[in-house]
Amino acid sequence: MAKKKKTSPGTLAVNRKARHDFNIESTIEAGIVLKGTEIKSIRRGSANLKDSYAQVKKGEIWLQNMHIAPYEEGNQFNHDPRRSRKLLLHQREINKIGEQTREVGYSIVPLKLYLKRGNCKVLLGIARGKKKYDKRQALKEKAMKRDVDRALKARY
Repeated sequence: MAKKKKTSPGTLAVNRKARHDFNIESTIEAGIVLKGTEIKSIRRGSANLKDSYAQVKKGEIWLQNMHIAPYEEGNQFNHDPRRSRKLLLHQREINKIGEQTREVGYSIVPLKLYLKRGNCKVLLGIARGKKKYDKRQALKEKAMKRDVDRALKARY
């Protein structure tokens, strides 16, 4: 059985698919605006970053398509699971990201959702999409590294 990868204690969700589909060129940390029961649901581990992305609209940056399951103990004021969520960044950072993503092929992809001093943060990556042959090459390199590690472990 495969070992589960260790994550840091504050990490709540990781977008593993992003590193496979994109070349991450730079990262930036952003706060996230949440409603009532969303933070409780996130702390439970009910957040999913798969297929989510961020985009700049009218000088603000919004996280789209991130799924946060409704809080079970919540009442009728529970949130919509896939609503757009505003990200908190300084205006100069938003402008910088906007300039970088205006180039063809660049996207803003959330990589990790975590807690920092009790606040929920998102690690965003400025990413360029990989071609199919790049993905195959990355899988080959990963397999070769795994084989080398196995051989060294068996030897010592």
